[in-house]
Amino acid sequence: MNDTTKILTIQDISCFGQCSITVALPVVSAFGIETAILPSAVLSTHTSGFTGYTVRDLTEDLPLIQKHWESEGIDFDAIYTGFIASIEQLDYIKDIIDSRLKSEGLTFVDPAMADHGEFYNGFDQEFADEMGKLCKLGDYILPNTTEACFILHREWKEHFTKEEMIEMAKELSEFTKRYVILKGYENENNEMGMIVLDKKEDTIEIVYNDKIDYVSHGTGDVFASSFVGSTMVGKSPTSAAKIAGEFTKKAIEKTIGDENHKYGVKFEQAIPELYDLLDTL
Repeated sequence: MNDTTKILTIQDISCFGQCSITVALPVVSAFGIETAILPSAVLSTHTSGFTGYTVRDLTEDLPLIQKHWESEGIDFDAIYTGFIASIEQLDYIKDIIDSRLKSEGLTFVDPAMADHGEFYNGFDQEFADEMGKLCKLGDYILPNTTEACFILHREWKEHFTKEEMIEMAKELSEFTKRYVILKGYENENNEMGMIVLDKKEDTIEIVYNDKIDYVSHGTGDVFASSFVGSTMVGKSPTSAAKIAGEFTKKAIEKTIGDENHKYGVKFEQAIPELYDLLDTL
């Protein structure tokens, strides 16, 4: 990374709720990386635990923004995608990656569409199949087990063995240019594991963090954003996964006990500790 490194993150803006761009922008920026945004939609809040929220779809704006960037010669060293609002947007985003990513640039795809065995509101198997096509443009893909199962047309279950997780990661290697970061393995020591597969080197490693029994919206965005930032400052995929897991855990720890804060995690309070993680992991 150098002083002119620029990342574009493409996902929605939930005006309240600590997810998507309101996580990605501050977290990636905290690594000293200039971070641009391309909103896929604007919501008054995220969709988990809130009712009556407003949604402004920005599909028609995507090609217009791309055209303007092309006229200005604006391009990026990395593109990081998260929550995408529709199949039509996926097609536009493929064009943006082709047009605005530098020739040696990196693509990170967080296929944010499902969790706990279910699709998020508005998504279905057709969307998952198209998301799989976007994943194939990614140098790194970061699915949880639910998203992996939908992409692979597998049956999801709450707990997978290590062997099953490794098998899924190998199947997902057909949906990435190089790396699979598969989240959601829980071992017998009450640790959460991430399968890190390197397709080019034909290696698989498992990175562990202590498990915290706390469920909150937005933790996947905290993980993905800190993984992207760690990678862009030179950390290996296994180190980046460890840092991202520890940072997410610290964000959860800052949140536990606050009964009025059920809509996200207090990642902002954990950002100062991010720099220690970069020094030690």
